[in-house]
Amino acid sequence: MPPTDLADCSATELLQLYRTRAASPVEATRAALDRIERHNPRLRAFVHVAGDEAMAAARASEARWLRDEPMGALDGVPASIKDLILTRGWPTLRGSRTQDANQPWDVDAPVTARLREAGAVLLGKTSTPEFGCKGETNSPRSGLSRNPWDPTKTPGGSSGGAAIAVACGMGPIAVGTDGAGSVRIPAAFCGNVGLKPSFGRVPAYPLSPFGSVAHLGPHTMSVADAALALNVMCRPDARDWTALPPTDRDHRLGLQDGLEGLRIAWSPTLGYAKSVHPEVAAACASAVQRLADAGATIEAIDPGIEDPLEITTGLWFVGSWTLWNTLSPEQQAVADPDFRAQAEIGAGYSALDVQRLNLRRGALGSHMRQFMQRWDLLVTPAVAVPAFDVREPGSAAMNPQSMLGWTPFSYPFNLTQQPAITVPCGLTAGGLPIGLQFVGPMFDDALVLRAARAWERLHPVPRPDLSRLEAA
Repeated sequence: MPPTDLADCSATELLQLYRTRAASPVEATRAALDRIERHNPRLRAFVHVAGDEAMAAARASEARWLRDEPMGALDGVPASIKDLILTRGWPTLRGSRTQDANQPWDVDAPVTARLREAGAVLLGKTSTPEFGCKGETNSPRSGLSRNPWDPTKTPGGSSGGAAIAVACGMGPIAVGTDGAGSVRIPAAFCGNVGLKPSFGRVPAYPLSPFGSVAHLGPHTMSVADAALALNVMCRPDARDWTALPPTDRDHRLGLQDGLEGLRIAWSPTLGYAKSVHPEVAAACASAVQRLADAGATIEAIDPGIEDPLEITTGLWFVGSWTLWNTLSPEQQAVADPDFRAQAEIGAGYSALDVQRLNLRRGALGSHMRQFMQRWDLLVTPAVAVPAFDVREPGSAAMNPQSMLGWTPFSYPFNLTQQPAITVPCGLTAGGLPIGLQFVGPMFDDALVLRAARAWERLHPVPRPDLSRLEAA
């Protein structure tokens, strides 16, 4: 049975309720907006809420359902868009004081357009650090976003607002971006499902200034919803010349096929991670044993790679320097100090340095393509640590280790462009979520969804206790 509060229903549950007329898009949208009103002031998931527009879209959807004429796969489902992604009629401020809120906003990014075409009810824009530049969600423009499991902790980033929104029932689907873990990190910290599809599976426009490490993907509270969202998001758009060929595959097919016969490589450190929190290590090892009990063939084996942190941050800092040079001196003066520090580091890289980084990236990608010929899936922890304390922009030194050293399992698979999904696998003694990551062969997004669904049947996705937020 679905939850009694529509805000706690998955998209899949809502659609079934609409079909049977047991609930309506108007009721579901009102429930999501109520959650936003109650919890957004403290948690800062949304930076723009379009309540009147959402209710108008919900009423139009309700009328279609009453005629048994839904316009698409997400008709009437409340959803949100990360504030890096263009959305017609709404400002896209990228978490930055450098952006003009009064400029015209008349273009939808591909993913926004696909959600509208599918009938989704768009609630608003979710928070991001400036230009999505870090794995925390804080910025001088939008302040500190907070983890719903413990508001003293970070939700992660850069799609922190999306993860908070989904965890709290502020819409069952949220669109995020992932350049070094930015969907999977906050999904792990906030206890939901975060999918980074194969690069190019979800078309993008404009392309990220950080290059071909940047993916778009959904945050959800169920794997079925992630598959449903991917079906919508992966529809073609000619504006992205890097996109994969269009596919008509329904990613929900085979979702229930389980783990029997799958060959899984279990790598608790990827061969180089030295500071995995003991509770994270124990929860993920226990989860892998349960995968074996459920029929998977598991072997503990590292993929034989060195830590590619230097490649990731080098290319990232150069991207920051490139973006920095599009800003006027007046804009630079109000930029996030963390973004400024990244750009200053990036300024020190030569063209030869960048070429060498790209060659090393190519070697890594080739190695992982060959490794995945021997394995159906690679399983790792999602993030090496539980959520840590929120902190103000500029409060930590900017270097590769402080930026991403605590998430050694995420950024390699942006470099290799493989599909990866994060699902909850337990809680720390302090009640913070722990994530497990499934990594698949390039292009096989359906396989990571299948494995994640098999795990979800063993370990349903938990929700934070929002009554604790109200009592605090």
